[in-house]
Formats: sequence, C-alpha cells, structure tokens
Amino acid sequence: MTDNSRQKVLSVLDRAKRIVYGQDEMLDSIIAALVCEGHLLIEGMPGLGKTLSVSTMSKLCDLTFKRVQFTPDLLPSDLVGTMVYSQQKEEFSTKFGPIFTQLLLADEINRSPAKVQSALLEAMAEKQVTIGDSTHKLSSPFVVLATQNPIEQEGTYPLPEAQLDRFMMKVQVNYPDFEAEKSILDMEKIKDEMASILSTDDILSIREEVEKVYVDDKMKDLIVKIVRATRPGDQHFSPDFKGLVQAGASPRAAIWLHKLGRFNAFMAQRDYVSPDDIMKVVASVLGHRIILTYEATIDGQNARDIAVKIAQKMI
Repeated sequence: MTDNSRQKVLSVLDRAKRIVYGQDEMLDSIIAALVCEGHLLIEGMPGLGKTLSVSTMSKLCDLTFKRVQFTPDLLPSDLVGTMVYSQQKEEFSTKFGPIFTQLLLADEINRSPAKVQSALLEAMAEKQVTIGDSTHKLSSPFVVLATQNPIEQEGTYPLPEAQLDRFMMKVQVNYPDFEAEKSILDMEKIKDEMASILSTDDILSIREEVEKVYVDDKMKDLIVKIVRATRPGDQHFSPDFKGLVQAGASPRAAIWLHKLGRFNAFMAQRDYVSPDDIMKVVASVLGHRIILTYEATIDGQNARDIAVKIAQKMI
C-alpha cells in the first residue's frame, strides 16, 4: 500500500473542507463513492452546501461534472438523450444527454416521476444507457450523487425501495456548527484553491490498491451476519427488534459494507479490515435499506439508529 495515494486523498479532503465548511461527513462520503464507484443519496435542507460539495470535488478530482434539476415535467430523454433526425443528411443522429458524465448531480431526485427515475436506475445499475436501438457505455468512474429534501413532500415522488437499494450510502446533512457557519462568511478568500489534485487515473489506481486490502473470513462472516440480522425471520434477527423492522437489507448491502470496509482500512493505513471499519459505515449503508414498521415510525424510531444497534449485537 503506497502512502502517496492516501496522501493525495487526504489532500483532496483537506482542500475541500476549506471550501465547504461543517460538512465533513458528506465530503468523506463523496470521496468514498468515487473510489468505490458507488452512488450516494444526500438528504438535507436547502442551502447546506450539497451542490457546492459535489462541484468542488469534481474540480479537485478533475472529473467531468453535470447537474440536472429534477422537476415534475422532466422527461427521460432530457436525462439520457434522444435520436434527432437531420433533414439535411436524411438520417438520425444521437443527441447525448447530461447523464454522459463522470459525476452526475441529480438535484431533488424525488421531484421527478417514475419514468425518469427508472431511466436513471438503468444507468446506475448497468453503467450503460439505451437510446433508440443502441446501448451506450458510460465513462468510468460514473457516480450519481442525488439530493432530496427531507421535509418538503408536496409534489414529490418518493423513491421506491428498489431504487433506494441502488445507492451505496445515504448521508444525512445537518446544519453546520457555529464556527463553521461563521467561516462561510469568508468563503470569497479561498475560491482560488480549486486546482485539481487527483486525476481519473489516480482514482482508478487507488481503487486497485483498496481492492488489495485483506478481508479475513471472520470479517466476511461479520458483514453477512450484520446484514442478515436486519431481516425478520432470519436466525440472526434479534427478538429485541421484533415489531420494529418490517423488511431488512438486501445482499447488496453486504457488498457495500465489504467495499467500504476496505476503503476505511486503506484510509487508516492498514492492509486489513477491522470491525471498526465496518461499524463506521453501518448507519449510512443499512439505514435507508431497513424498512420500519408503521408502529416504529409512529414511535419516532430511526432506521439508522436501529441499524447500528443490530450491528453492535453481532460484534
């Protein structure tokens, strides 16, 4: 494991945290998404730096970046592209949509109807897009960072469980603390700090290094036990959570715990994964995959907190 790669990642985070104040968890999650090539769902109130974080990271990592504002009248062709007929040439040509980028910011994803969400779903799952009769591969890395407002529900289309499961992690963005909010007032001073630090080749080579991190069979057992313990009816499911959980996480959750555990070990300068590396991301990976019962929701239970409690019982 070369320390140079890790230092570059730390340099990106350090620079980003001097531009986006008080949102360290979101920035850490974005770099993890880029290295692991997973998609990120960012939930938070407007004005908390979600768009700024994504555009900042795209510049620091020298990635192509496009933003799509999701609205109720958005069409799948507005996102993926369409076939255009040229009268002059008497033939159809492909007009590519904004999805053909490395970093796509899907702003307020829950504002668009199911047709648009399903078009995005194919791109997220298959890393390819179908326009007309042709299938086009997307560039690598291809990462979707989607945002949604947690309280404004009027005129929104909540993401179905199948689409939520496509997201590697869901990150909750909260208001910055007092000092961080005060620092935002001096933002004009640091706008010149946007030179790229990482390249696409750097990200791909870091990914290779992360994949070399050793995961012991005991760690793999722990990951699978944690995921299975979220499913009512499974032998690992604790009676303590009976009546709270309606449905648990899919095997996709285990894949992401495995990948993110390796990434966390890499960032901690270790060549093996420890339980702490897994626990660090349990809330973000499992929180949006666990479906709570109606009673638990009424009681104000939080799926992220329950995910952590379930995982702690397995260690």
